[in-house]
Amino acid sequence: MMRKFIVSFSLDYRALLALAALAGVAFFLTFSALTYRIGFPLDDAWIHLTYARNFALHGEWAFRLGQGSAGSTSPLWTGLLAIGFLLRLAPYFWTFFLGWAALSLTAIRAEDIARRVLPTYRPLIPWVGLFIALAWHLSWLAVSGMETLLHGLLILTVLGMLLERSHRYLTLGLLAGLSVWVRPDGLTLLGPILFTAFLQEANWRERGIALWKVLLSFGALFVFYLLFNLMLSGTPMPNTFYAKQAEYAAAWLSHPLSARLMTYLLPMLASPFVAIVPGFFLWVYRLIRERNWGGAAGIIWFVGYVGIYLTRLPAYQHGRYILPAFPSLYLWGLLGMAAYLTSPRANQQLSFLWRALTIALVVLFQWLGAAQNARDVAFIETQMVQTAHWVNENLPADALLAVHDIGAIGYFTQNPLIDMAGLITPDVVPFIRDENRLAEYLDASGAEYLVTFSEWYPQLVEGRTALFQAGVEQFPFDDNIGVYRWR
Repeated sequence: MMRKFIVSFSLDYRALLALAALAGVAFFLTFSALTYRIGFPLDDAWIHLTYARNFALHGEWAFRLGQGSAGSTSPLWTGLLAIGFLLRLAPYFWTFFLGWAALSLTAIRAEDIARRVLPTYRPLIPWVGLFIALAWHLSWLAVSGMETLLHGLLILTVLGMLLERSHRYLTLGLLAGLSVWVRPDGLTLLGPILFTAFLQEANWRERGIALWKVLLSFGALFVFYLLFNLMLSGTPMPNTFYAKQAEYAAAWLSHPLSARLMTYLLPMLASPFVAIVPGFFLWVYRLIRERNWGGAAGIIWFVGYVGIYLTRLPAYQHGRYILPAFPSLYLWGLLGMAAYLTSPRANQQLSFLWRALTIALVVLFQWLGAAQNARDVAFIETQMVQTAHWVNENLPADALLAVHDIGAIGYFTQNPLIDMAGLITPDVVPFIRDENRLAEYLDASGAEYLVTFSEWYPQLVEGRTALFQAGVEQFPFDDNIGVYRWR
């Protein structure tokens, strides 16, 4: 009887991981509800939802009806969100369901990879998958309303196939092409795929066939992505690709390299990954020793991926831009740890302490992460969402607003907008941080109201009295978003 139970339990590890992911998501949402209310920790989630609603209910890919634009970074994610509006489950239930599904599949995929590449890893409890399901950064992504975790799942799938020495090059190319529809930086996955195909195949003929399969399948999806953006905005990439770099690049690069590097290391260190760092280096050593070119390509890709963002954008909001790489980073550390713990040469006392430390840090950071998410939600709700409701109730519906940020304002109001961050108003990108030129642009465009934080645009708000100042006493912030009459 006991043997049947054990066999049955081992076959159901995928359900266990889905339940663990659900527990993590539910914990974050409950913590948020008890702290202030349920919501999204990022204003950008409302951008996706606005596009999704307009697409589902009106058939237009637009932030403002009648004005097609490429302000959504992730067409695939926006399309998935649109289903929620058709089912009348949006904005919250369907979005959180998609986040939970992405987290569950990511944990299951990581566990499957571990069982395939480590013959000695046959646990009764799926430790690798549980770590992924309960790592706080990934739980935060699951409730963020953003595409980031879906992107992480695709990255993990591709790098996992390379680690497993897969020769399914058509599938790898298609997955890389699909990842671009989730985030433009999915383009970088071509590097490790082509690198592995070149080194893994035995002769030039097989290499040529492999490279041709990758490029053909990738191009089949990538060409349509380029055409999609060209049709909407006249540029091959979405507006956000250009706007974010223009907004932050100059100021960010003025910081010393050491300071920038530390801000990118901090999200990795402020997580249970610190417990499995030794495992990461053990795994890298094993890949080199076994000449696993696919696994090595994944490590090289990770360094390059972080390096690209290090040179372009700050690691704000918990390092959100590099978080898609975290499931793979965690997996490498867990594989090295599991390889050691299942080795006959493993020290029993050290193994016990390592396990205990890892479990303790997962639990601790899950609590800290839920608290941080609750504060993030409170900020968005008391600043962006509260302001959007005030605008909707107190300003004329046809008043032209100059806004930074546009997410909640765009979702809860119908006012025409000038996006000072450039996502749906690409005209401002060339002078995005030049307040004098922005003022001239607002005057020329006929802006009537300015909606922003005073710290973001001190010159624009100077001498102006706020008609409305967001915020609640329960959550005091250094600066509150205000609504100012522009003219």
